[in-house]
Amino acid sequence: MPELPEVETVRGGLAPVLEGRRLSRVEARRPDLRFPLPENFVQVLTGSTVVSLTRRAKYLLGRLDREDTLVMHLGMSGRFEIARPEGVERPGEFHYAPDPDPKHAHIVFETEAGDRVTYYDPRRFGYMALVNTATLHLHPWFAGLGPEPLSEVFDAARLKSCFKGRRQGPKTLLLDQKVVAGLGNIYVCEALHRARICPFKPAGRISLQRLERLVTAVREVLTAAIAAGGSTLKDYAQADGALGYFQHSFRVYDREGTPCPNEGCTGTIHREVQGGRSTFYCPVCQR
Repeated sequence: MPELPEVETVRGGLAPVLEGRRLSRVEARRPDLRFPLPENFVQVLTGSTVVSLTRRAKYLLGRLDREDTLVMHLGMSGRFEIARPEGVERPGEFHYAPDPDPKHAHIVFETEAGDRVTYYDPRRFGYMALVNTATLHLHPWFAGLGPEPLSEVFDAARLKSCFKGRRQGPKTLLLDQKVVAGLGNIYVCEALHRARICPFKPAGRISLQRLERLVTAVREVLTAAIAAGGSTLKDYAQADGALGYFQHSFRVYDREGTPCPNEGCTGTIHREVQGGRSTFYCPVCQR
């Protein structure tokens, strides 16, 4: 499932064609994705202007000039594609995903400026909803979310408070969206390795000093992943079709059996299943 860097990359790709633009036509080619679309989905969106396009955790938020916000979640295979004029090449130095299958094109947004954005989702695990903007923070999807990991609110003191007395490992707790919003399996593994913290150590026993290193590592790995366009795992692609490159910078994720890249470490990357997910770590330097 796309994590914070992938969603932020998609937001950055969509913003130039959606922010401040009036939606002249909206087409819903099916009544549902993972959940049913609102009955008035097309009517509310058609003619509205997307005032801003932001991100909260793994959600894209299109605030409208009406009283609603368009909430979008990519699920496991959701993908937006911006139509390119005939003969115009995609920009950048990325490799590009194949054009998506038209039969999986479920939602189409057209703007007065002539841009067309199509949402594709082969597995239909993604979803969209219209939520009242004034009470968005009270909606069940957002009410319990922790701070954004790239915000100043996310710091070692907060982690120390959240981890106090907890016997679960830091990986399990960092995946809890109530502790910090938007982190997923890949980037938690990467951050813990950079901070040289064991994923399984009781979180309540980790010192404040080490948690400061962890906060720094989380920010570094997310910033680097966003700069690389996210990580391409199976279905993910950016809004212009580009494939993310950060998977080539993984230190531990999916690197089982390879030498630990931390300076001075002679360990080998191990993999263990933790809570139904693969945890990649170095048992020598992550303590």
